[in-house]
Amino acid sequence: MKYAYDEESLEIIKSKEGGKMMINKILASSATVVVLLALSACATNQGPEYDGNSYAQVKHYRTGVVLNDRPVVISDDGKGSFIGALVGAVVGATIGKGNGSTLASLGGGLGGYYAGKEVGKANGSELTVKLDDGENIVVVVKGKDFKAGDRVKIIQDGNKVAQVDYAD
Repeated sequence: MKYAYDEESLEIIKSKEGGKMMINKILASSATVVVLLALSACATNQGPEYDGNSYAQVKHYRTGVVLNDRPVVISDDGKGSFIGALVGAVVGATIGKGNGSTLASLGGGLGGYYAGKEVGKANGSELTVKLDDGENIVVVVKGKDFKAGDRVKIIQDGNKVAQVDYAD
């Protein structure tokens, strides 16, 4: 049995096959992104977060009263821009063929880098604290809403602030 195809029919078949390949590429890239995001959020504890290198060290704390607080923006620590660039490059690679795919991958990586850098920013507060020993210090915290008059406990890891909590 022989089939006769005209040029238009062959183009439709080719475009459908190309569309299926594009959909498969997009699905594979999306699955990769979902797996990366799922793996990046495995910890479920709602307590304070400590650096993996310092959790077993003795820490000291100081208590005091917040004198002043002001909002600040804390810049991305590099994780957001890295993940954004990676995801953008993977998704960009699914677009186009040959040099077009390379350019789309590069553009996706650059766009993802910028988007990840912006998403990685966090709102925080700069606190001026009068310690119980009379010393005034300034600390920057994120994820907490301290106000003037709040009593705080500043947990130190060497010269770094590991955590700021409400004092008991």
